[in-house]
Amino acid sequence: MTCKGRTTMHTRPTIRELEAHRDLHASAGAGLAEVILGGQDGLVNVLGVILGVAAASADQRIILAAGLAATFAESVSMAAGVYTSQRAAQDYYRGQLEREKEHIRRFAAIEREEIRRIYAGKGFDGDLLETVVDRITADEETWIEEMMTQEFNLSPVEQGQPLRLGLIVGVAAIAGSLIPLTPFVFLPVAQAVVGSLVVAGLTLFAVGFYKARATQVGDWRRSGLEMAIIGLASALIGYLVGWLFRVPAA
Repeated sequence: MTCKGRTTMHTRPTIRELEAHRDLHASAGAGLAEVILGGQDGLVNVLGVILGVAAASADQRIILAAGLAATFAESVSMAAGVYTSQRAAQDYYRGQLEREKEHIRRFAAIEREEIRRIYAGKGFDGDLLETVVDRITADEETWIEEMMTQEFNLSPVEQGQPLRLGLIVGVAAIAGSLIPLTPFVFLPVAQAVVGSLVVAGLTLFAVGFYKARATQVGDWRRSGLEMAIIGLASALIGYLVGWLFRVPAA
């Protein structure tokens, strides 16, 4: 394209540039869902526990003991849950991969027709469709990858991903759990309840704000308020249960 005597040339990006661009998109959201999952669940669950215990008993040691027990039990449970679910997804993918390899080797014509059907559904036809089918089925690895992603909607789970995501969720859950518990270390119970609610509400709002900014989806004010309202409403259920079973003062 020429503009005022200058020629603007559009060059094709190199493979390294394409990989760097892909990694940039991948790293932007890497672990975000797990951090929010662990942090929010840890905060809300422990807040509900300590509010419930505080409503039932004014003994600060009991409240702290219950909060710490919930913190570590919740964190380990969530980390283990994420790890086992990721391992299950990993095993399922491997099983489907081996089956698809066998199908391609034994029923190549049928599997080739599957590729044709998939890309015909995307709007390809005629010679272009046949070219796409020929290119994909010429390489077994590419063929298998296309079948896994296009037919089964499956993506590979990296070797270390289950452990990594489990640790992220576990650490985030501990961090989130300690936020509402901290006021009970420094303040009397009545003041700590108010402080815990305020700190938890602000933290949940901040998480909603960060989620909206990181994903660039939705209004940050709405996201923050939604996160805070849902989290506090869930935690207040614990308070109501504790209030129903409150222990009379001696």
